[in-house]
Amino acid sequence: MASPVNLKQPVTEADSPMDKTCIDTIRTLSMDAVQKANSGHPGTPMALAPVAYLLWQKHLRYDPTDPVWPNRDRFVLSAGHASMLLYSLLHLAEVQAVDEKYETTGRPSVTLDDVKNFRQLHSKTPGHPEYRLTSGVETTTGPLGQGVANSVGMAIASKWLAARYNKPGFEDLFDFNTYVICSDGDMMEGISHEAASIAGHLKLSNLCWIYDDNRITIEGNTSLTYGDDVAERFMAYGWNVARVGDANDLGLLERAYEAFAHCDDRPTLIIVDSHIAWGAPNKQDTSGAHGEPLGDEEIRLTKKFYGWPEDAKFLVPDGVYDHFRKGVGARGKEAREAWFRKLDAYRAKHPELAAELDQMQHRRLPDGWDKDIPTFPADAKGVASRESSGKVLNAVAKNLPWLIGGSADLAPSTKTLIKDADSFSAEHYDGRNFHFGIREHAMGAILNGMSTVKVRPYGAGFLIFSDYGRTPIRLAALMELPVIYVFTHDSIGVGEDGPTHQPIEQLPSLRAIPGLIVVRPCDANEVAEAWRTIIPFRHKPVALVMTRQALPTLDRAKYAPASGLAKGAYVLADAEGGKPDVILIGTGSEVSLCVGAYEKLKAEGVKARVVSMPSWELFDEQDQAYQDEVLPPNVLARVSVEQASTFGWAKYVGMKGATIGMKSFGASAPLKDLLTEFGFTVDRVYEAARQQIAARG
Repeated sequence: MASPVNLKQPVTEADSPMDKTCIDTIRTLSMDAVQKANSGHPGTPMALAPVAYLLWQKHLRYDPTDPVWPNRDRFVLSAGHASMLLYSLLHLAEVQAVDEKYETTGRPSVTLDDVKNFRQLHSKTPGHPEYRLTSGVETTTGPLGQGVANSVGMAIASKWLAARYNKPGFEDLFDFNTYVICSDGDMMEGISHEAASIAGHLKLSNLCWIYDDNRITIEGNTSLTYGDDVAERFMAYGWNVARVGDANDLGLLERAYEAFAHCDDRPTLIIVDSHIAWGAPNKQDTSGAHGEPLGDEEIRLTKKFYGWPEDAKFLVPDGVYDHFRKGVGARGKEAREAWFRKLDAYRAKHPELAAELDQMQHRRLPDGWDKDIPTFPADAKGVASRESSGKVLNAVAKNLPWLIGGSADLAPSTKTLIKDADSFSAEHYDGRNFHFGIREHAMGAILNGMSTVKVRPYGAGFLIFSDYGRTPIRLAALMELPVIYVFTHDSIGVGEDGPTHQPIEQLPSLRAIPGLIVVRPCDANEVAEAWRTIIPFRHKPVALVMTRQALPTLDRAKYAPASGLAKGAYVLADAEGGKPDVILIGTGSEVSLCVGAYEKLKAEGVKARVVSMPSWELFDEQDQAYQDEVLPPNVLARVSVEQASTFGWAKYVGMKGATIGMKSFGASAPLKDLLTEFGFTVDRVYEAARQQIAARG
């Protein structure tokens, strides 16, 4: 069969024979792995093999023997569907695996057998790259747009680390770059606009996106849906833009990478024109090469075009591993060893800052980090939990220097400003207050990227807008990143702003995310304990859910201490002798209603118990004995109270328990009127308790 139309042989003037062999090894491993799995995306790895190869072999500052050294360059495959491109590189570069303590194990991250087990159960090569599962994967990607936004967080963290820790004589202690391969799909996703806009505004010169302009999506040519002038778009954002007209031209690619290296005042976008499934005689430039195997015969013909043994499968020719060792391996080893020598000298001159770095990079905490967390006196008038949270946040930030974050243009409302700290900006990369702008989606993904660099990031917004950032929240849970979300204005307590701003389904929706810890404190002291509980988390993201309205600060001399929050739920007030006839369970602002009903029942001689349940997830982690102690199985009369959808409460109150919650959207009205309208009153809780007792006889 003749060579494919419009294709030239895959050798340019910039190539050496071994360069070509390495590039074609990446291509053929990708084709073979997808074919064996009968699932996957072969076309993009085939097209971008030269792009990724040159980056890794000649430019990426990365030591495969230590893929977690702090000042390594980051490589993000935002086009996560092209995962075999990354797995091939991890295998050929002989990247080593690391354990939970971030120490190398002496084993390869991706073996050839792992490549052969692509997309199989329990393999190290899942369909889309997964952080912490496969060493060398810097972030989980797959949902398009997430990786590019993660990369902005990585670049921000690099700038912040440099601003804080680089000192005279150590100006390059932190100066790593972040490279991203992204696709047409990434560019179409709205999050890429949010992320690129803020990256340009912040002049993140350490950030390089490599855009694979192959003009193919699942449904066909991108002309069906997409006519943007991407170069003009990014120049408008304030980016440097370079264009490479042929993904196979290593000379042009080299010049583009050098242009990025010499651009010191803005991020860089390299637009690369490529042909999906390059070299496949019947599949090149077709959507059929995007998300399905090429087929055995097409693979044979493609290998013939490459000059490859047609029937060889998973072939790594002699010299390929050694070539990678002499390239990325040797360069990376030299850079890493020089960096650690520099760190030793830095440690001698700046011991306190070096100690901070050690703690941060191992997700440990400094001694006394919580010593300034306040205790709040009993106060019937109380304070909004967003207000008390702001005070506790500042108390923690005082002793945890790498706590950095901000909000989606809502810091005055969410109370998440770190006092006496600068704003992070292009002029002040040492600022700890980050202004995300009205970009909730990008905010979440940027936080994830920051967290992979081991700073401790937080982001804030109204609970209703958590939906805008749901995908990065989900991915934080999947990656086990200890990102903190502060969501305020948590209920119909928003009042006059009305149902568009009143969360109903958001709480159960967040609780449905595996691995996400949701905490809704009932008063200022529970807020303090919430922060005290979550800061030590090393691998759990947390959503702190706070009120706009004031909450009474409970008298902890009369009721149980707020330290019970650490177990997710605890007995706040109990019947004499500890044998209740009815249990009232509340979260957040509704706990005070339960307490009011409890006091009314107690005055009538009814044995009631109040359980504050700020976190379902933390409670579910406790052993069965503790859970039964708080919620005795023999006490079936139960009432839950929460200003949210009642979805899920049957788990704790039983199918016949009473659930006081929201069964509809809210309304625009003053808070007092809304509470009466929707039944969030002491009398309603009291009556429900009476009915439960009567029903249980």
